[in-house]
Order: sequence, then C-alpha cells, then structure tokens
Amino acid sequence: MLVSWWGALIGLAIAIILILRKVDAVYSLFIGAIIGSLVGGASLLQTVNILVKGSQSVMGTVVRVLAAGVLAGVMMDSGAANTIARTIVGKMGDRMAILALALATMVITAVGVFIPVAVLIVAPIALEVGERSQISKLALLVALSGGGKAGNIISPNANTIAAAKGFGLNLSQVMIADFIPAVVALIVTVIVASLIKHRGDAVLPADLADNPRIEQEDLPSLGSSLVTPIIAVVLLLINPIGQLLHVHWMSTIDLDATYVLPFAAIIGALAMHKGKRIREYAQTGMVKMTPVVMILIGAGAIGATITESSLLQLLISAIKVSHISGVFLAPLSGILMAGAAASTSTGVILATGSFSKAILGFGVQPLAAAAMVHTGAIVIDQLPQGNYFHVTANAMNMDIKQRSQGILYEAICGGSACLTATVLYGFLHLI
Repeated sequence: MLVSWWGALIGLAIAIILILRKVDAVYSLFIGAIIGSLVGGASLLQTVNILVKGSQSVMGTVVRVLAAGVLAGVMMDSGAANTIARTIVGKMGDRMAILALALATMVITAVGVFIPVAVLIVAPIALEVGERSQISKLALLVALSGGGKAGNIISPNANTIAAAKGFGLNLSQVMIADFIPAVVALIVTVIVASLIKHRGDAVLPADLADNPRIEQEDLPSLGSSLVTPIIAVVLLLINPIGQLLHVHWMSTIDLDATYVLPFAAIIGALAMHKGKRIREYAQTGMVKMTPVVMILIGAGAIGATITESSLLQLLISAIKVSHISGVFLAPLSGILMAGAAASTSTGVILATGSFSKAILGFGVQPLAAAAMVHTGAIVIDQLPQGNYFHVTANAMNMDIKQRSQGILYEAICGGSACLTATVLYGFLHLI
C-alpha cells in the first residue's frame, strides 16, 4: 500500500470539511487527495500517479454523464417536461393534488431531468394548486422533493450512472433494482405530505405573483414529449428483459447509455418539430453536466487515495470484529457522503469510489450494493450546505427557516427508499 490508513482518512476528512466550508467541491476533493497521500507516506511522484490513476478510473462514467446531458437538455429546454407535469396534475385534479404533484415530479426526474430543475418546473403549478386547495407550502415542498427523490433513483441521471459504473453494472440494471424502493418512497411521500398539509405557512396570492406564465401553445404535445423518455427506456431495457425472459436475441443486444440517451434525445426533438434546436439543447446539457464531470474527476482522485491505502482492509476488519453486518456499509456510505456534500450525485460518486471494494468484500452482490448506496444518497442530500436546499427554497418562496422545516420530512421520504432497498437486497437477497 502506498498510503497509510490514517493518511487516507485525514484526506477524506479534509475534503469533507472543505466542502462543508463551501470551498469548491472539485478543489476540496483534490486538496484532500493530495494532503491525504502525502501525509499517508506517498512521495510527490506517487501522489501525482495516484491522482492520475483515480481520474482515469472515472472516464467511463464521465462519457456517459455527458451523453445524459443531451437528453436532459432536450427535456428541459423544449418544454417537454413542463407538458408532462401539467398533464399529470391536470388529469388527476385537485382532489388528488398531493399525489399528482409528487407523481409529476417523480416522472419528470425519472425521464432525465435534474431534480432541482424538476422542482423548479412543478413548483409554479404546485403553488397554484396549493392556494386553491389550502395546502401549506411545507406539504407542497415535501411532495415535490419526495417525488423528485423517488424519480432520481430510477432516472438516467448522473447519480444513477455513477452508481452503475461504480459497481461495474449497466445503467438499466440499477434503474430496475431501484424501482420498488422508488414506489415505496412515492407512497410514503404522499402519506407524509398529506399528514402535514395544514402545517406551516399557507400559500398566499403574493407567492403567485412571480410565477412564470407559460402559454399552452408554446409547449409541445404530450405524445411528442414522451418520445424521448420512451425510446430511452425501451432501448435500455432490451437486454435486461431478454435475460429475464430468456429471449436469446434480446439478451445479445447490449445497448449502452453512451449512445442510447443522445439518440433518444435527437429523435424526441425531431418528433417535437424542434430539430433545429438540437445544438442549443445539447449546449444546455453540457453546461449542466460540466460541474458533475469535474466532481467526478475530483472524486476519482480521493477514491484512488483511499483504495491505495490500508483503510478499506482496516474498515472490513473493524466491522467483522464488531459483529455488525457489512451490508450496512453500503447504505451508510451513501447517506454520509451525500449528506456531507449535500448532493446525491457527489455522494454516490464519493461512496462508490471510496467504499465499493470494501462493500463487495463483505460478499454483497454488486447490484444490491449499487441499489443500497444509491438509495442511501437521497436520504439527507437536502441539507443547507448544498445547492438543492436553496434552489427549492426559492422555487417555493420560502425563507431559510421555512425551508429547514422540510428537512426531516424529506429524510423520511428518502429513508423509506433506502430502508426498502436494504431489506430487499441486503438481507432478503432478492437480487
């Protein structure tokens, strides 16, 4: 081992402290990796080699994340996501308002839109419904955030891609494994939001004053809006379904997200008669994905520092001696890393890069490990040090105190998915 266990631990701690101090996450991760390697006994040249090795290890994920950006750009900028949200809420009506809002956010996130953007899209609709139905802003926030969390673990977003590649899996495998936890999270979200619908501040006319008014004629039709997600899901699921049904020709088709997601996005844009704007949509996706890519590279560096140390062996030994099930390392690593970074994607990247070998060392199957890490990362990713907290606060016209009231309820929603995945895959071994 090039690095001592305590050097790796110091490096990881420094990176997390710097992130909590709002230092740029990429620099925080690189600083932690450098200090951890040097303090842990690596030479200057060995430290550079560790950083390079770690950065190279995430390049496969980087390519797929950039590919996902094209799909996200099309869904966001074309108005397709807005059409889907308004259709769901409109069809279900005010009587099922909380379910409609949670489901709309879940679906929009599930088709590839980033969760903060999904909340921004549905928030104006939620405030309108909340004023009519006398539902508090707190309950509306929980409905949107819980639904977004449920959709986030079954989407072709950066966090799902990172969870899949961190354990050497196909994207579709993780999406399928997380489906039951996502449904449970949706159900719990609706229950929790319904119980607190009169708790907290009411929606006032002033909250609607700045709502963007999008004319229906400016939006694509529902049918054309669904083309992109349907094509992406169908193509990604050909291989898993073929293996499940033992259909040979289907099981031999292994389509990767690298080309499936951009292909689906292009066909969807053409179906919406917006083919001329594909370059614009791709640029939007690139801008949105660039921070994620940079964090991936930084996380690869800190991950390599840990894997080149004796920390993982020490961690495995400590868990065995304490007689605690090693299964818990998967969800706990997702919870703690995402909580520290206040980001699902960053949490998954850190957890898989740093602890994947240790988790697998306990005999946990890769798919089970990916599902538990991934669902763990949505439990407390809404903490105030992250961007999601503030974006959603602005979307719902909440101050810091009002927004903070939702943290515990959101953790219950995300925690239900994590608990479900841990029971199903960690202890019942259903996969």
